[in-house]
Amino acid sequence: MSALDLKITLKKSVFLGLFIVLKIVLSYALVNGAYDFHRDEFLYLDQAKHMAAGFTSVPPLISVFSWLIKLLGGGFYLVRFFPAFIGALTIVYCWKIVGAIKGNLLAQCLACTAMICSIYLRLNTLYQPNSFDVLAWTAAFYYLIRYFDHEQEKYLYLFATAIAIGFLNKYNILFLVIGLFPAILIGKERKILASKHLYFAILLALLIALPNILWQINRGFPVMHHMKLLQRTQLVNVGLIPFLFSQLLFFANSIFFLLAGICTLIFYKPFAKYRWIIFTYLFTMLVFIYLHGKDYYTLGLYPVLLCFGAVYFGQVLSKYVAVWGSVLIFMLVSFIYVLPLLMPVYSPMQIIKHRKRFERFGLLRWEDGKNHALPQDYADMQGWKEIAHLADIAYSRVQNKSTLLVRADNYGQAGAINYYSKFHDIRAVAYSDDYLHWFRMEKPIQAMIMLTGAMDEDPQRKRERPFFKKITKIGEVKSPYSRESGASVFLLEGANINVTSIIESEIIEKQKWQ
Repeated sequence: MSALDLKITLKKSVFLGLFIVLKIVLSYALVNGAYDFHRDEFLYLDQAKHMAAGFTSVPPLISVFSWLIKLLGGGFYLVRFFPAFIGALTIVYCWKIVGAIKGNLLAQCLACTAMICSIYLRLNTLYQPNSFDVLAWTAAFYYLIRYFDHEQEKYLYLFATAIAIGFLNKYNILFLVIGLFPAILIGKERKILASKHLYFAILLALLIALPNILWQINRGFPVMHHMKLLQRTQLVNVGLIPFLFSQLLFFANSIFFLLAGICTLIFYKPFAKYRWIIFTYLFTMLVFIYLHGKDYYTLGLYPVLLCFGAVYFGQVLSKYVAVWGSVLIFMLVSFIYVLPLLMPVYSPMQIIKHRKRFERFGLLRWEDGKNHALPQDYADMQGWKEIAHLADIAYSRVQNKSTLLVRADNYGQAGAINYYSKFHDIRAVAYSDDYLHWFRMEKPIQAMIMLTGAMDEDPQRKRERPFFKKITKIGEVKSPYSRESGASVFLLEGANINVTSIIESEIIEKQKWQ
């Protein structure tokens, strides 16, 4: 390597390093302290205590991350670091994609800026499988681009590995495979089907994913039951217009790069050999639209499009500082404008004060199709410490804890208690998701700590009154902005009958609906 090449490489490394640091810092700095973990995050953190080859709602990879977090102490900021770091790795792959398609340093910086000034900034603040899902899709696109450009077999195996690990993180990546197949079939890229290495790579992917595949088979494919439940309770409210509008809203600040990426892949001759990417985008989007997929399911498709848009801008505008400077200024100014809509920088009171602004963009619309005071994700980040505190009050009053069951109304409540409780031996469970499989009742139940939903009837737990000698209401969640506001905590003591058998039959019945 010449001195000039070394200097260029060093310069690029410095810029990439700055973007990585910026990405991680912003993931912390742009989240208001009024917000706690999201309800889903508690479930994933609890999976570390129940390691398995699969779970009801997700594959096993995030449980491995949770186990590592638990090993390192499990602190709040450590949990936040993982999605931020995964987001930084996604930026690294975008940098590599731009380099692979002959983009210059300006194009690489534009691609990174477009990624940061978009929905990915928000996505990478949440400890959920979605961050790694986007990383896996982006890595898969990168390795396939490299393979079609150079036909080196190693990239096929790396592509297959990215798909397999992505599968172990979230089954959503199968939609990429579905979209890829017809896109490759209609172009010159279909010659890949004649390569024996493609089938060896598929075999490698199957071997990597095999533990989870066997887990699904042995349990009657719980993922299918989970998808049916989503279809019945959430996806039914997904409309075409809001779905498509969200795709634009996600990239309001990066819209020039997104549109440039789409248009150049269709019309720009130097990118003609990459048209399989735009066909993949179109076919995959059609599948999501047909299945009424949630808007964020598509996010793995966009980093590669932003990269192509950035390369085009880098090539065309590299000599016109005033032009690309204006584009950057627009991006940054618009980013500041939409930042409160993109990131949880506003407190709940500030959001309520600017309600019309949030309502205009459909951000107050929940999965039930109705508008509420806060965006659903933000309401899901409120009230958890209060729930754990009330459960602790009840827990401290029980003498014989070996015959106690702590049963929450949902997985968010159960996970929050297990994470925040000052009692390290507490084990809250619920009739939802994986918690249905985590009940431990070695001894007959004599007492229960029961949490109810916000809309449940109270009258001193009318349903359970015949089963216990004493029922005490410990308190209810007062946080006005939480989805759990109004949820109550009860202490039920002195079981009159065999409560254990009732609980076991209820568990079996609930499991049928998973």
